[in-house]
Amino acid sequence: MDIKKAILYILIVFVLYTIIVSPEKAANMVGLGFQGLSDAARGIGTFMTNLVN
Repeated sequence: MDIKKAILYILIVFVLYTIIVSPEKAANMVGLGFQGLSDAARGIGTFMTNLVN
């Protein structure tokens, strides 16, 4: 078995286990992830705006 496929399967099992065992904690993790992406996009936007000005 390819090592990348094995890691992917393990990651999927971990995510499903986390969702089933603790859905509130999983929801908080997803929220934090989206918040991080939002902050990163805002930072890039600010950088580009300052670069143009």
